[in-house]
Amino acid sequence: MEIKRISWIETADKRSFSVIGFSFLFAYILSFLFEGEVLYSRLESQGLDPSGFVLAAIVSHFIGLASGGFVAKNQLSAKRVMLAGMALCLIATTPFYWGNAELCLTGLVICGFAGGCAVAAWAYFLRAFTPHHERLRSCADVLIHSNFFMIIITLVTLYLSSKAGLALSQICLLIAMGLIWLSSTEDEWNLRIANQTPKTRTKERVRKDIRKPLLLLCVFIFIITIDSGLMYQVIKPSFDHLVGLTNWYWALPYITALLIVRNLPQRTRSPQLLYLGMAMIIASFVGFSILGRGVVDYLVVDTLMLGAMGIFDLFWWSIIGEMLDHSDNPARVLGAGLAANVAGVLFGGYLGMAVSSIRLSSAELTVIALTIICVTMILLPVLNRQLSIVLQDNRYLQDHENSKATQQAGIVIQIEAQEPLTTREEEVLEHILAGESTRMIATTLFISESTVKTHTRNIFAKYGVASRAELISNLLRVQNNAESEDQTDAG
Repeated sequence: MEIKRISWIETADKRSFSVIGFSFLFAYILSFLFEGEVLYSRLESQGLDPSGFVLAAIVSHFIGLASGGFVAKNQLSAKRVMLAGMALCLIATTPFYWGNAELCLTGLVICGFAGGCAVAAWAYFLRAFTPHHERLRSCADVLIHSNFFMIIITLVTLYLSSKAGLALSQICLLIAMGLIWLSSTEDEWNLRIANQTPKTRTKERVRKDIRKPLLLLCVFIFIITIDSGLMYQVIKPSFDHLVGLTNWYWALPYITALLIVRNLPQRTRSPQLLYLGMAMIIASFVGFSILGRGVVDYLVVDTLMLGAMGIFDLFWWSIIGEMLDHSDNPARVLGAGLAANVAGVLFGGYLGMAVSSIRLSSAELTVIALTIICVTMILLPVLNRQLSIVLQDNRYLQDHENSKATQQAGIVIQIEAQEPLTTREEEVLEHILAGESTRMIATTLFISESTVKTHTRNIFAKYGVASRAELISNLLRVQNNAESEDQTDAG
C-alpha cells in the first residue's frame, strides 16, 4: 500500500492550527483562570471575596500542569486530554453566570486542573508540528496572540459587562477546541510516524539527559517570576486610579518585547538579552521607589517591568520548547516549566501581600527585588552552561565553553577517509571526541556497548588509526594545519 507523504504546506497548516488554537486556550487562562479580570469582576459583582477563589484556581492549575505528563502519555492521548480538558473548563465556568459560591469554587478547581493538563499536553503538538529551530517563534506567537486576545476580553469585561467577558472567554475555549481538533487526526499521527525515515528515527533516539538542566531552569523560572508576583500585588495596585490607561496599555510592552526578540534574524545570538532584562527589572523597581504615581510614571515603570517579563518568558518558553526533543514525554517537560512559573507568581504574590501588610516603603521593596535579581544573576552562568550542553543554537544562550569537542568532530569528519562514515558512526565519533566512555555512549545512543565498540573499530579503520589517542593526535595535526593556513591567508 502506498503511503501518502505529508507536505511542508500541510505541516505548516497543522502548526498554525495548533499554535492559534493553543493561543485561544491560553487567552482563556489569562483572562479568567489565572487571576484574570473576568474572574475578579464576576466574583466582585456577586459579592464574593476573590482571595480564596484565586488561591484555589492557582493551586489546582499548578497540580494540573504537574500532572499533565501522567495523563498525556503519547501523541494520540495528548489530543484527547486537550479536548477533554477544554470541555471541562467550558462546563465548569458556567456557574459564574449565576453566582453560587460552592459551585463557583468547585468549578474553579476543575478548571484549574483540567486547564493545566490541557496546557501541558500541547507539548506534543509543539514538538510534532514545529521544527526545532522554529520553536522560539511558535512560543512567541502563542504569548503574543494570547495576550492580545486577553486584552480584548479585559476591555469587554470592563466596558461592556463581566458576563460578556465571561462569554467571550468561553468562546475562546470553543475556538481552541475546534482548531486543536482540526490540527490532527489519529490517522495523521500514525501517518507521520510511518513517514519518518530511518535517519530521522535514529536522531530521535539520540537524546541527552535533561534532568539537571531542566531542574535548574525550573529553579530559575521560580525565582525570576517572584518579581512578577510582587508586581501584581504591589506595583499594579498603586496605579489602579489610572483605569483608562492601565486597561489597554498594561500588556503592550510585554507584547512589544516578544515581537522584537521573535523577529531577530534566525542566526542572531543575543545572550545579553537576559542581562538587559534584569537591568530593566532593577530600573523598574528603582523607578517605582523614586517616581510618583502619575501617567508618565506608570508608563516608565510598566514599560520596563513588562518588557523585561516578555524577554524572560520567551527565554524559558523557547528553552523548554527545544528540550522537548530530548524527552519521551514532552508534556512533563512543559508542565514542569509552567508549574515553576505558577509557583513563582504564587510565592511572589504572597510576598507582595506580606510587604503591603507590614507597610514596607518603596525603597525596602526595591531592596527585596534587587536581592531576587542578584540570586538570578548568580544562577544564570551555571544555568547557561548546563543548557548549552543540551541546546547548541538557542538565541539566548552563549556558545558552550566546551564546544571544542563538537568543532573537532566536524574537522575529523571532513578528513578524507578510506570510506565515508555512516550516520551512526558520525554520532559515535562525536561522542568519542567529547571524551565519553563506551558505556556513556551506549546509554546516550540507546545501543549496546558491544555495538559501540564495533562502530569504534570501524571508525578507526576508516581513518587509519589504531586508538582514540591516535585519532585525537591526527585531529590536532589537521586542526593546527588549518589554523596555520588561516593565519597565512590573513597575513
